[in-house]
Amino acid sequence: MNAQHTTEWTRCEKIAFRFFFIYFFIQAVPLDWLYYKQVFAIDWLHLRYNDIFILAHYMPQFISGQPDFVSWGIVALIAAGSTIVWTVVDRQKEYNNLYYWIRAIVRYRLAIAVIAYGFIKVFPLQSPYPSISNLNTAYGDFTRWKLFSISLGIVPGYESFLGFVEVIAGLLLLYRKTASVGAVVILLFTGNVFMSNIAYEGGEVVYSLYLIVFALFVLCWDLQRITRLLVLQKPASPDRIRPVFTKKWQVYGKRLLQLAVIFFFVLLYSFKTATGYKYDPYQLPVTKGLSNAAGIYNVTSFRINDKAIAYSKYDPWRWQDVVFEEWNTISIRLNRPVKIDSNNIEQMNLEDKDKTYELEGSAGRHYYSYTVDSVHQLLTLQNKNKYYKNEQLLLHYNRTNDSSIQVYGVNENRDSVFATLQRINKKYLLKEVERQGRSKPLKL
Repeated sequence: MNAQHTTEWTRCEKIAFRFFFIYFFIQAVPLDWLYYKQVFAIDWLHLRYNDIFILAHYMPQFISGQPDFVSWGIVALIAAGSTIVWTVVDRQKEYNNLYYWIRAIVRYRLAIAVIAYGFIKVFPLQSPYPSISNLNTAYGDFTRWKLFSISLGIVPGYESFLGFVEVIAGLLLLYRKTASVGAVVILLFTGNVFMSNIAYEGGEVVYSLYLIVFALFVLCWDLQRITRLLVLQKPASPDRIRPVFTKKWQVYGKRLLQLAVIFFFVLLYSFKTATGYKYDPYQLPVTKGLSNAAGIYNVTSFRINDKAIAYSKYDPWRWQDVVFEEWNTISIRLNRPVKIDSNNIEQMNLEDKDKTYELEGSAGRHYYSYTVDSVHQLLTLQNKNKYYKNEQLLLHYNRTNDSSIQVYGVNENRDSVFATLQRINKKYLLKEVERQGRSKPLKL
């Protein structure tokens, strides 16, 4: 492949290019053996949307733990050292071909990343609708990031719109002529994501800035012409540096690569994500809970070791209310302090035992996954919070009618416990607005 319109570069341009070529190549192309360990661990015959997301969600990391900017510094040092060696041994007059290729690598890498995030918003998976437990948690018991996520989750239509913006921007990046337009969209969109992560104490500050830097690099190709035309209002010459493929295999190879990316990261991924949204969401469990039990229950009577305890907001062991979710989660509100699981990093866990979104970033309630033994009418509760892994409750249940449940057994301290739960016929403003419409008076 040769590039048209070649002119000799200045010495400073060549040195700068050498640095940025190496820097962005290391940042964009997976060179980490741990990444390929994940690739080989995928069950390709039973591919799931989280597998594709993991492939798309790559950023080089040289230090274990949460992503930070230290790895960026290491990449910059490697690029600086390699630039010195390259400058000493190379006498090339220009790098138009290499510039085309590194820009192509960066824009495809960026496109794959934003499309991966886009589809989990198009099909509202990233921020699901609040659970019953979340709807019955005090506003002040949520962290900033959980409030942001819940606020997005209550408007799935808007979440889908944001996803479409990301997907469209990613598709624009796949074509050279529209790549700069896609980069501008990403700068505006991901810039907002970056600021939101800072303001709401999110965990994707590093990754969102990583995408912004990629978008800036893609835009630099046309930035001088855009500035001259739109800011200085002067004539701007068109881009005359373009690839010329002289062999058929180059032409077909380029087209095949483009089609492969579109098929795998757009068509297949969108299908898998849509299926996952319907049957296998990654934030909330899918295992069904106790039949016809979903709702919030008032604890009308409560005993520990046969000692009756009256309702109290201050007693650390007296249950105040209990929530049964549609899935196999029970949450109990009581005054015992909760050590908050403040995870705010995007993680795709498709095993129910690993899904902790409903309790992340919230206090005031203790969350338990549970299994049902319908023969012996036994509920086995396991605390879902990573800080309380050893807490387990064994509770027999007796359903006196459709709205009442009696539970008795042993709690996490091996004390005997008895509680009578009475379902509250509670209506939620959010759901009533959806059901009755915004233009009509609301009846709660």
